[in-house]
Amino acid sequence: MSAKVLKQAFLETEAEFLSLVDKNRKIKPQIASVGSCCLVGVINGNNLFVANLGDSRVVLGTVQGGKLTALRLSEEHNACDVQIREELRAQHPDDSHIVVRKHGVWRVKGVIQVSRSIGDIYLKRPGYTKEMQISHMGSPLVLERPVLSAEPSVHERTLSSDDRFLVFASDGLWEHLSDQEAVDIVHKSSRNGIARRLVRAALQQAARKREMSYSDLKRIEPGVRRYFHDDISVVVVYLNQNVVNPSGSSFSQRPGKVPFNIVNAPKDIFPLNTLQDALT
Repeated sequence: MSAKVLKQAFLETEAEFLSLVDKNRKIKPQIASVGSCCLVGVINGNNLFVANLGDSRVVLGTVQGGKLTALRLSEEHNACDVQIREELRAQHPDDSHIVVRKHGVWRVKGVIQVSRSIGDIYLKRPGYTKEMQISHMGSPLVLERPVLSAEPSVHERTLSSDDRFLVFASDGLWEHLSDQEAVDIVHKSSRNGIARRLVRAALQQAARKREMSYSDLKRIEPGVRRYFHDDISVVVVYLNQNVVNPSGSSFSQRPGKVPFNIVNAPKDIFPLNTLQDALT
């Protein structure tokens, strides 16, 4: 495993999706506007590789100075970040509207917050942009070259015995919980259903920001609830030092190797169509 391999995997995924868009262009033209952030973590031996497109985030819970501390391991590509805006302006020096503040939020071409993604072909292929008839600054959006990228940021870390767990989540979680708040919740809670607990904490905070009760938020229809909070997906990965199997005995460990265990992955993944479960 290497950063090069991960980057190539992202580019091949992008190429496959572009091929799908091309094949369905005439019968499903809106497919050109479909896109997604992408966050991947790979553990190879004691090495952790993190690759990211968009504004999802992975946070490590690690012991520093005797305290469990949150350490962010991913780089986010969101126009709300001043560094991302500077990056875009440097890449498009002849475009004064490459980033536009719209409805209080910075967006690439006034359309999308993220600067990197899988898909969103209409912002990567000028021909598709014209077909989508997107409005920009009161006029049809016209592109001469791509404004979004599918090249991920990749980071590598050598894991140690101080590293306890990883929290992978979409921006819907991080809009309402800080890195340290998420780490504290995982640290103080049981493992079973921990992702569900994080989702619930974020939704409770979303309700407070709207000056409404959590129960009131639960009663809002899913399609309308989008105006109150973003979609939330969470995966928690525990990095165990003493992994115990169901029979109670310890798993064997090779010298110098840190064992890892992913706990309840199916139950700890919350895509859009299962978010309702977190509210019950």
